[in-house]
This record gives sequence, C-alpha cells and structure tokens, in this order.
Amino acid sequence: MVQTSTQSPTPEAVAELKKKVKRLNSKAGQMKMDLHDLAEGLPADYEKLIEEATKTHEIYRQLAELKKQLKSWEKQL
Repeated sequence: MVQTSTQSPTPEAVAELKKKVKRLNSKAGQMKMDLHDLAEGLPADYEKLIEEATKTHEIYRQLAELKKQLKSWEKQL
C-alpha cells in the first residue's frame, strides 16, 4: 500500500515522490495492458478477470493518491 505523508515537502522529497509516481505509472500501464489482453481472450481464463481487475483498480487508486499528493507538495514549494 502506498502511504501519503502530511510532512512539509522538501525539494528532495518531491523528487522522490516524482520517481515513485513514474514507477507506479509504468506498473499501472502494464497492468492495464494485461487486463486488456485477458479481456480480449474471454471467455478463456474468465476466472482470473475479477482478481486482475481488482489489482488494476488498486494500482490506479494508489497512483491517483500519489499524484494528488505530488500536486499539493509542488504548490507548497
């Protein structure tokens, strides 16, 4: 789980958060493609659909949270 912080941002903390967002964005994109591939193959492997969709939803939720925090921190600098 990704944790956000309420600490006052430093330029270094903002840079680190940007790296986290970039890595998570890459992972989210791959999960989206994997989910797309699974959906295209339906009805084969339909049992995996809910699990993969849930994982993909969670990664995008985390990404939205981090982007919101990053935007807030950038405004504070």
